[in-house]
Amino acid sequence: MNLTAVNQSDVCQEYSCPERSVSLSVYVILYVAAAAVSLLTVFGNLLVIISVSHFKQLHTPANVLILSLAVSDLLVGVFVMPLYLSWVIESCFLPGPVMCSILKLVSFHATCVSVYTVALIAVDRFLALSFPFVYSEKISPTVVCIATLFNWLFSLLYNFTLLFINGNFTDVTCQGVCVSMVDEVSSLFDLVIVFLMPCTLIIILYTHVFVIAKRHATAIRALKVHNSTENSKNRFSDKSERKAAILLGILVIVFLLCLLPYYICSFVIPYELFYVRDVTIIFFFLNSTINPIIYALFYPWFQRSLKLMFTCKVFNKDSSLMNVL
Repeated sequence: MNLTAVNQSDVCQEYSCPERSVSLSVYVILYVAAAAVSLLTVFGNLLVIISVSHFKQLHTPANVLILSLAVSDLLVGVFVMPLYLSWVIESCFLPGPVMCSILKLVSFHATCVSVYTVALIAVDRFLALSFPFVYSEKISPTVVCIATLFNWLFSLLYNFTLLFINGNFTDVTCQGVCVSMVDEVSSLFDLVIVFLMPCTLIIILYTHVFVIAKRHATAIRALKVHNSTENSKNRFSDKSERKAAILLGILVIVFLLCLLPYYICSFVIPYELFYVRDVTIIFFFLNSTINPIIYALFYPWFQRSLKLMFTCKVFNKDSSLMNVL
């Protein structure tokens, strides 16, 4: 998440802990809704993690990246959403400076991991469609695991340095505040590193991916029905790759739509209109809730995995070898 370049005195003037202005019933409804969204995020992403981890058929390079995305979304659901939504409802941050530090580090880290994981997904689909033979020989789950581990370590080191090493994170003394204050140069640098660079790569690669997918679809429609069995297998493989690209494209589009409002508001909307920024941040975090819903709606393997989990068949012997594709 991008940092906010503000002055400490301005923050203290803007934030305070006012008396609750809504009725008790509305207050309860807000907390119930916040709890429901947080729980949906946690359990939805847990189901994705269990599915990809448990079933051997799902141990593919693309699914390793989906697993990484689900873990980062799980962190948002466990650590970020409860704290941030309670902050919005209460109109001030009550848990204290320690939890504020945890909130900032986890939210910045999870955001960075998510953005670069989606970029890696774009790279994976581009290589799978553009260089299928090289991809099948060179890109294995182990290779993707190494790239994913590097992504997590880079994000952790970068955000820890940004927040705590160079003094950006300030323990604001006025009540109800949990912000990170940096100069405009550092804020702009973070925008470029965490958003502009990876998102530009995502857009460019997925443009190529859909052009290639369309070209393959045109070629396959031109084939005759009485092709050989081998050609039929190749046709099925190409069709699977195109379908995976389209489904992951949906994931990427939703991801970008959730991110864009926040980053636009960060540099367009004045800081005094913090309530507008709060709405965009909530929309930002809701992406972590939406992702498992996308999997459930569009991924047959996730639907079959859910059925096996809900019927407790995952506890059977050799259940990890079950067919879910």
